[in-house]
Amino acid sequence: MSEDARVGVDIGGTFTDLVTIADGSVRVHKTPSTPEHAERGVLNGLEGVSEQYGIDPGDVGFFGHGTTVATNAVLEGEWADTALVTTEGFRDVLEIGRQARPDIYDFQAEKPTPVVERDRRYEVTERLDERGDVHEPLDEASVEAIADDLADVDSVAVSLLYSFENDAHEQRVRELLEAQGVDASFSLSSRVLPEIREYERTLTTSLNAALKPVMDSYISRLGSRIAEEGVDADLKIMQSNGGIITADAARDRPVNTLLSGPAGGVQGATYVAGLAGIEDCITMDMGGTSCDVSLVQGGEPLVTTDVEVGDYPVSVPMIDIHTVGAGGGSIAWIDAGGALRVGPKSAGAEPGPVCYGRGGDRPTITDAHAVLGRIDPSRFLDGASPDDAVARAMREHVADELDMGVREAAQGILDVANANMARALRVVSVERGYDPREFGLVAFGGAGPLHAAGLARELEIPRVVVPRTAGVLSALGLLISDVLYDFSTSKVRSWAEVDPETLAEPFAEFRSRGRDRLAAESQTGEDVVFERSADLRYAGQSFELTVPVPEGEIDEATLDAIVERFHAKHRKRYGHAYEDEPVELVTLRLRARGVVETPDLRPEPVDGSVDDAVRETRDVVYDGRTHATRIYDRGSLPTGANFDGPAVVEGRESTVVVHPEQEARVDEYGTLLVEVNP
Repeated sequence: MSEDARVGVDIGGTFTDLVTIADGSVRVHKTPSTPEHAERGVLNGLEGVSEQYGIDPGDVGFFGHGTTVATNAVLEGEWADTALVTTEGFRDVLEIGRQARPDIYDFQAEKPTPVVERDRRYEVTERLDERGDVHEPLDEASVEAIADDLADVDSVAVSLLYSFENDAHEQRVRELLEAQGVDASFSLSSRVLPEIREYERTLTTSLNAALKPVMDSYISRLGSRIAEEGVDADLKIMQSNGGIITADAARDRPVNTLLSGPAGGVQGATYVAGLAGIEDCITMDMGGTSCDVSLVQGGEPLVTTDVEVGDYPVSVPMIDIHTVGAGGGSIAWIDAGGALRVGPKSAGAEPGPVCYGRGGDRPTITDAHAVLGRIDPSRFLDGASPDDAVARAMREHVADELDMGVREAAQGILDVANANMARALRVVSVERGYDPREFGLVAFGGAGPLHAAGLARELEIPRVVVPRTAGVLSALGLLISDVLYDFSTSKVRSWAEVDPETLAEPFAEFRSRGRDRLAAESQTGEDVVFERSADLRYAGQSFELTVPVPEGEIDEATLDAIVERFHAKHRKRYGHAYEDEPVELVTLRLRARGVVETPDLRPEPVDGSVDDAVRETRDVVYDGRTHATRIYDRGSLPTGANFDGPAVVEGRESTVVVHPEQEARVDEYGTLLVEVNP
């Protein structure tokens, strides 16, 4: 292997995926995940790659990792013992929240457990005003008085009022506590999230503090173990915003990795779609338990700061991903009103769908595909034939309840699942002001390509893109993602008060910090790009929109252009704009991007004809009608192959369904392109 070999590792609930690119070839390896000790699955994968492909770990020049450690800690509430230091009078911000009910009609609804319990929340005497000027000096004695109470905590969050305008008090609190012997990791809101909204800022800072020891422990274990295996490359981590950062940066800002795994998939999908000439697309990652969808415009995934992870709104930049409980293992059931439902409960990997033959007895989406002939379970069950068990489960739990046949029940399961996913696709497109007819649909994950052509037809999406590495696209995304660092600060003031210097000074500081961070990772010169943006709103609004700031020197013309862009975006999102109403500046943002060199993903050309790739012909049901369907071996399809639907294309990691009257072709990268309405 060449010394510039690149390895991407993504840990899923069922499998740990490794994609290795070396000597111009893409190599894929999957190994069972080890949830109790996630790093063990990574090591098993490295050993498998070495055995299967003869790859020496010492030749790895890049090692990227998508991790769910922070996500799982939040969902399970398993984090470090954390304390919060805040301004006097704001101790209960975490408890009060936004007073929003998860269900407005549920009077018994309970709020999520605060990240920091009340007896671990401490007040100090100080006060800044809305411009960061000192209204009441920091009472250092009040800080020193709480030091003894913090002696046994693992982590401390510091979130003081208006610290995004002036961080002096937060920095001094840290200095005083460290001087008093407090041996803990610190998270300051002025560094984690220097933006408005006390609840979101305090919550995000507290979560970051609670996750720091957890992430530090995991990265330390993983780093030392892969080094023992001979990997000399520095460990890199995928962020929620779709960019790569160093392991040390992930230790310091674990809250930035909460959507690490899904973000890698969106990045991989964006890249593959771009190779096919599609800059605007909707990505659809359907695995065993859920389906993640996201929107990409102009070759860039949409990023938001309005995301909930579990029960907690986390306001750091993340790729805008919408998730529904529809995966291959989602269980079909009949509710109390006699309606067919699918998910969110899943059969998981053990026992899994009935057709896996591992003891599952409740019908799933995968079982519905088996009944309709779209997948052949015997291919991955060593020749076993679970058809009878699938039909029995389908009949007992769905068909008899609805007084219909087994095939009708299976079609109904797919219809319900597709309806759930179609709603999700509309959420990230139509509800954001985008017309899905102007986008492509990139389908990946083990189950995504089974549903994509049908969903695209329903939403009038013209083309479906199924990458060659659809089953491991999140791992591939790690190998093509840029290095990204996001900087922000809130400066809430009327636009009439804003002058060019208001924007120029913060952007100059962000640019300097971003250049230093990228230079530390050998990203310099033309490889460095800076992207500026600003959050604006109409006076009186409680939400804002992010618009790009034009390149070049900031002058009065720049300010006018920013406002015009805000009006245009508001009109596109909400159907109207108030051009005569006063506008407010809320937050300034800068993204420092270190552009990486992307690999050549062209596979070795496959010779032969399309007919040589046909495995068999079998009956497959589409929309209630049975069609004799050719079953293709994806690995045997030659480059440039064209064929008509109906067709089923079986690959190593996923199966693609091409509906009647649709057309498919294979491009030079091995990507399968389905023309939905030719």
